[in-house]
Amino acid sequence: MSFGIETKGVYPIAATPFRPDMSVDWDSLDRLTDFYQDAGATGITILGILGEAGKLEPEESREIAARVIARARVPVVVGVSNPSFAAMGRLAREVMDLGAAGVMIAGHAGLRSDEQIAAHFRNAVDAIGQDTPWALQDYPLTLSVVLSVPMIGRIMADHPSCVMLKAEDWPQLEKLSAIRAAQASGGMRPFSILTANGGMFLDFEPERGSDGAMTGYAFPDALVEMDRLHREGQRDAAHDLFDAHLPLIRMEQQQGVGLAVRKYLLMRRGAIACDIQRRPGTALTPRVREEIDYLLARLARKDPRAAI
Repeated sequence: MSFGIETKGVYPIAATPFRPDMSVDWDSLDRLTDFYQDAGATGITILGILGEAGKLEPEESREIAARVIARARVPVVVGVSNPSFAAMGRLAREVMDLGAAGVMIAGHAGLRSDEQIAAHFRNAVDAIGQDTPWALQDYPLTLSVVLSVPMIGRIMADHPSCVMLKAEDWPQLEKLSAIRAAQASGGMRPFSILTANGGMFLDFEPERGSDGAMTGYAFPDALVEMDRLHREGQRDAAHDLFDAHLPLIRMEQQQGVGLAVRKYLLMRRGAIACDIQRRPGTALTPRVREEIDYLLARLARKDPRAAI
């Protein structure tokens, strides 16, 4: 399935559902895969930070990938980031053999200088294979790796197999414009840009040059509609829909508790059976759950998808 420099649309970042005993909930994983596809997703991204990839055993990661890829009707991108290049390479080879469309790679917190960053991605590409398509994850708020626009250009120039930038820096909009300007002037080669940050800036990102979204907001169907409205030039309608969802998007983007909010919403929407996270994880208090339910009820007045 296609995953390349012209990729557009919405690639939800999938959660990983667990049972109360902390084992992987395979039935919910199947239901969640269908949920994203039925929402109109262009593709699905699994085993990312949102997917609690760092809490999984290697065998679980492979089995999750195998299960989603076998069920999916859309391209599946698999997060393979790991400080161990051997582990990264093994998972990348396994999922590509299973039929993944590509992989996603980020830096790690120990990278400081541009030369260290360049060496990391050079070693990563050697590990996954020069012909494996991959997305570069730019997420300094969590990963502490700062990728300047020139550094992104350098990585893209050095590695033709990098077909996408997953952009989730703050401030985001000016960075998007700078990248697209560099491409327009011939100073940077073409590649797809999908944005994240829970959709916090999806109201203006398409106008700044994004090709869509790769994020985990629990209403992927709303993200798909926002993207469509933007592509059709219905600016006010896109902003109206964004404004209606913004309180829940903001609730999900809280540091430390965001994943708990997102899993609770996915559970309320029937996509997963249980909102538990593997340790370490954060549980919502009854007060927070009540506040989320209140926001859902308010959203339902404008978007019937929230009438749960």
